[in-house]
Amino acid sequence: MGKKVLIVEDVADVRAMMKILIQIHGFETILARDGYEAVEKAKEFRPDIILMDLMMPVMDGFMATRLIKENEELKKIPILAVTAYGETNIEKVLEVGFDAVISKPLEFENLKPLLNQYLSD
Repeated sequence: MGKKVLIVEDVADVRAMMKILIQIHGFETILARDGYEAVEKAKEFRPDIILMDLMMPVMDGFMATRLIKENEELKKIPILAVTAYGETNIEKVLEVGFDAVISKPLEFENLKPLLNQYLSD
């Protein structure tokens, strides 16, 4: 398979849909259900990019992103905020360390240019 994409999403159906959408286009997927699991999977698998939901139980996407970006070995991994909230404060999201924001429902034609931008060799 191709580059590794860590998908962090607490809703199982959305997580499954994102997995299929990403795998169809040749990317390997790693799944996490919350921010805590995202941090652990990032350490274990060293993904090439992370798609991070913002609002999740256990640990939200903001805290998970802070922890990943504070880790010297992980801080260069691009993290895209994936949110259903159209009025998300983009400045706050970028200040935390996210590299970009993409809205739900996730449509691959919107995601593909970002993946290409961050995963180009």
